[in-house]
Amino acid sequence: MNEAPGLKNAPWLKSGATSRVLKLLNSGGEQARVVGGAVRNALLDVPIGDVDIATTALPDEVIRRAKAAGIKSVPTGVEHGTVTLVIDAQPFEVTTLREDTETFGRKAKVAFGRDWAGDAHRRDFTINALSVGLDGVVHDYVGGLADIAARRVRFIGDPNQRIEEDFLRILRFFRIHAAFGAGEVDRAGYFACIRARAGLASLSAERVRMEIVKLLVADGAIPAVEAMTDGGLLQAIFGGVAYNGPFAAMIAAERALSLKGDAIRRLASLAVAVTEDARRLATRLRLSNTEARRLDSMGHRWWRLGGMDEAHAKRRLYRLGEDAYRDRLMLAWARSGDDATSPQWRELVTLPQRFRAPKFPLKAADFIARGIAEGPLLGHVLTLAEDAWLAADFPLDPAALRALADQAVARLARDGKP
Repeated sequence: MNEAPGLKNAPWLKSGATSRVLKLLNSGGEQARVVGGAVRNALLDVPIGDVDIATTALPDEVIRRAKAAGIKSVPTGVEHGTVTLVIDAQPFEVTTLREDTETFGRKAKVAFGRDWAGDAHRRDFTINALSVGLDGVVHDYVGGLADIAARRVRFIGDPNQRIEEDFLRILRFFRIHAAFGAGEVDRAGYFACIRARAGLASLSAERVRMEIVKLLVADGAIPAVEAMTDGGLLQAIFGGVAYNGPFAAMIAAERALSLKGDAIRRLASLAVAVTEDARRLATRLRLSNTEARRLDSMGHRWWRLGGMDEAHAKRRLYRLGEDAYRDRLMLAWARSGDDATSPQWRELVTLPQRFRAPKFPLKAADFIARGIAEGPLLGHVLTLAEDAWLAADFPLDPAALRALADQAVARLARDGKP
């Protein structure tokens, strides 16, 4: 085992909710440590998200101690050894150390244990198997510290076996490399993922979506996605072509505009050429209704938006609304082949910052007063008037509006029923 004093001065271990949980479980012959992603992130000096804790204490003992200390406990996965403790509205998943007593291919008979090294060897990647106690000493049983230093994402033990245990680890391999790795992906892990890619079909759409969304917004998303495409992995997930060039162009455009990376926008650039692509992805990734509608909107005739003048762009902005306008323009830009410094695209995408379209000022009453009865004809004449109002560049003065209303009624009379 390797140890490093890397977190001895970490303030979150000295005080606060994390310290309180560790102190609660570090007595009476039991031990507790922070494990996994929180340790990894702290060593890499990136923000820490959820804090997971492993302990030698059995779940019933964790619950008993929490109750005695006035801490809320929730048996979220007690059959697997997990109890969630809530302190100051912050949840902590506390899991009793486990060990495999018998293995049967992908399945294993698990028992609670007290072996920290054995528990570390059951995890997926070396950089996720580090643990740290109240003293701030980092415990490393699998070479994770060296991989942290090298920004290398590597499976623990045999990559083929780790993947057979859970095919989601294929996606986690690329997602974690995109977030924390550097350089090329680990070759042994990469080839193991390619060999096992058929296993992706066994995963639920919800689990796949969770990993893909995180991967797409990671700092190293571009090389990770390229590696997945080269290995035939994205095609298996999306059921269609992956467009690496537009994906990289979308990220460059977002960065040029100082926009936060957006997973759905990036997904569109990577895998949506037409609306049929959007609908297929919505099903395969089990997107929310809001995400599915947004993806579908982006794929709808985005190719018509290139080369618009400002008057045309204003009409598109009015029709689509600010968010959908920006999304579709960004996709058109990413697929145009123009680079992220293009002043023409920047002007179009940033139009909502300079122009806010007014509401259409004419109402049904304006046409009822002109003799149009309520019903389909009223809706049609309103549409005619609105189209003319847009073409006239959004006039608001009463005389112009009266003229537009009169012209719409006259056109309706001339053309007859719609």
